[in-house]
Amino acid sequence: ESRAVYYSKGGADMKDRVAKTARLGYDIGDLDAYQPQGSMIVTAVKTRMVHAAVRHLLPRSPSWEQTNGGQTIPISQADILVTWHSLATFVMRKLKDWGVRVSTADATAYLHVWQVSASMLGVSDEYIPVSWDAANAQSQQVLDPILAHTAEGEALADVLLGIVAEIDAGLTRPLISAFSRYTLSDRVGDMIGLSREPVLEPLIATAWPLLVAFREGLIPFPGIPAVAWTLEEALRKFVLLFLSEGQQIAIDLPDTNRPS
Repeated sequence: ESRAVYYSKGGADMKDRVAKTARLGYDIGDLDAYQPQGSMIVTAVKTRMVHAAVRHLLPRSPSWEQTNGGQTIPISQADILVTWHSLATFVMRKLKDWGVRVSTADATAYLHVWQVSASMLGVSDEYIPVSWDAANAQSQQVLDPILAHTAEGEALADVLLGIVAEIDAGLTRPLISAFSRYTLSDRVGDMIGLSREPVLEPLIATAWPLLVAFREGLIPFPGIPAVAWTLEEALRKFVLLFLSEGQQIAIDLPDTNRPS
């Protein structure tokens, strides 16, 4: 996946590429995602068209041809599911690991939203997990075995860390690296070239569960869920505004591969 991103047109402008991905992710999570007033149907169709364009263009890139590991068709259904698990399944796993309160109904609804999104992006129903147990099992089958270091993945991670640091001046590269290691694991951190932060890593490992527990402790009080939602929506809109540099996020068809 990192090679497909790196050698496609979007890999040359990761801020714009992340903005498009963020648009998809935020549209999936919108309250009115698939309602007439929502944007997810249009966003999904546009994303699927972009995937088709990249699928057509990328095999013509000499660089990708040399590093594709025998993969002849990029952004296959298997690739889409790999990304699906790195989002939906990974997030649900982390919510459980961190002790975030998720009801059975909410967990089922969250899975359903992602099931519909997978279908909208072209994944056949037979491959879409029917439960979180099935999702975890499939993730171990299609995602875990292909996790490995690539020069392209390390380069993209470095760019992404810089973008996160730009969003919040208070977030230093060492702090971002330490939190990313805490979230992703040292194994993945080593794969993508994250720096080791011997002071910050144990600090985050101690402080983050306490922060999550504090937030979870407040949620039952009247008015708190609405306040939390408002703050998180404001953060979401700020991130989108930053990534888009104040312009409308346009999901348009690429006409070439990475220029370089």
